[in-house]
Amino acid sequence: MISLFKGQKIDLTKGNPGLSKLLVGLGWDVNKYDGGYDFDLDTAAFLLGTNGKVRDDSDFVFYNNLKHSSGAVIHLGDNLTGSGSGDDEQIKVDLAKVPSSVEKIAFTVTIHEAEQRRQNFGQVSNSYIHVMDEAKNQELIRYELGEDFSIETAVVVGELYRQAGEWKFNAIGAGFKGGLRALCQNFGVNV
Repeated sequence: MISLFKGQKIDLTKGNPGLSKLLVGLGWDVNKYDGGYDFDLDTAAFLLGTNGKVRDDSDFVFYNNLKHSSGAVIHLGDNLTGSGSGDDEQIKVDLAKVPSSVEKIAFTVTIHEAEQRRQNFGQVSNSYIHVMDEAKNQELIRYELGEDFSIETAVVVGELYRQAGEWKFNAIGAGFKGGLRALCQNFGVNV
């Protein structure tokens, strides 16, 4: 298993011949918070073309659209509390099924109703993304987000991207204000 730092890129398929089925897990803990609301963090995947935008709204896989039409990306469901250990939400990716016009798959985490609940990523700790080889049940890479965020309500955690026929992973860790709506606008989803 390789631990990544922000901005680091790593080959996934080059050193793992035959690698196709990935399990992308995201996890987090909520710091002491007494605002009276649960923290509901949501993961999503955006399948992006060469222009960095979705081809259409169905390329946005999230709690209301759990499965991409190609079968390449499947969200395993919304966790409303994030309690317990291990991954809070998981997304399966089958690299062999990713449409050829998709160059990147961006993985994001947003805070549900962040503005109304006055919540942000400054109140979240131990956030991570990791990529597993599903067939071997083996962790390939892990990226711990650290405490880089304060006022942001959405984070692009990392992305799988295609380069010269191989798949790589980029640890992004970029925060956004404006929650899921801002991410959707950034990636060309109609909101």
